[in-house]
Amino acid sequence: MKKTIFRLRQLLESRLAAEGRSITFDREKETFRVEKVDTKKGINISLGPVLAKWETKGDSAIDEIVYYVNTALEAMDEKFVLDGKERSIYPVIRSTSFPTETKEGGKLLTDEHTAETRIFYALDLGKTYRLIDDKMVRDQGWDSQKIREIARFNIRSLPCPLKKDSVGGNDFYFLNTNDGYDASRILNDSFLKEMEEKVEGKLTISIPHQDVIIFADIKNQAGYDILAQMSMHFFTTGRVPITSLSFYYEDGKLEPIFILAKNKPMKGEKE
Repeated sequence: MKKTIFRLRQLLESRLAAEGRSITFDREKETFRVEKVDTKKGINISLGPVLAKWETKGDSAIDEIVYYVNTALEAMDEKFVLDGKERSIYPVIRSTSFPTETKEGGKLLTDEHTAETRIFYALDLGKTYRLIDDKMVRDQGWDSQKIREIARFNIRSLPCPLKKDSVGGNDFYFLNTNDGYDASRILNDSFLKEMEEKVEGKLTISIPHQDVIIFADIKNQAGYDILAQMSMHFFTTGRVPITSLSFYYEDGKLEPIFILAKNKPMKGEKE
């Protein structure tokens, strides 16, 4: 049977329907929402990326999104306490289009990162995590700067195992632990500096979705085309897409790369 948005919607509805939940579908935006009837809290799912993942991974992609939604909805009933959970606070990278407010209108704790990405902060709950908002910080007598410092320390403490692949004379290094913070490792300055010293050509970094970070040692023009294709593939198949663009990394700074196939990459502002 051909995999379509309509078929995907049917499957998700059958798997996620339960007492106390409502399910809605926005045909124009192709988004699927599962909401708790009593609290009106819920999860929005963009079906386009899920469909792409379903086409490549099969039913395991459906199992993954169902597990994610069920776990997130269960976590909404928990009380979130920061005291004593210092080791469970991490930064998470999201696209700049990601909402900066909760459904209740609360302001999430964020920091600017690049023109394509923004930093959020999360309390890890084991199976999922809760984004930290100003109200949580204020009500529990914490300081937002303390959150930032703890999160940065914790991201530096995570392991950074890399898998290497060489294509067309260029080297690509992949980090994919699926701990929820793979892309967040782009905030580990010492790790990035290690990679900068390691490469022979031009260092580029890609964070197409939450669960991967790609370092590329670009040594020839073909490397840019390979990088662009690779980043787009990961971007369309990731559960939480971030950006299909890659970044140059040099002297501690990130600069977006705009790649035109078969042409020299361009630096500068997005048109």
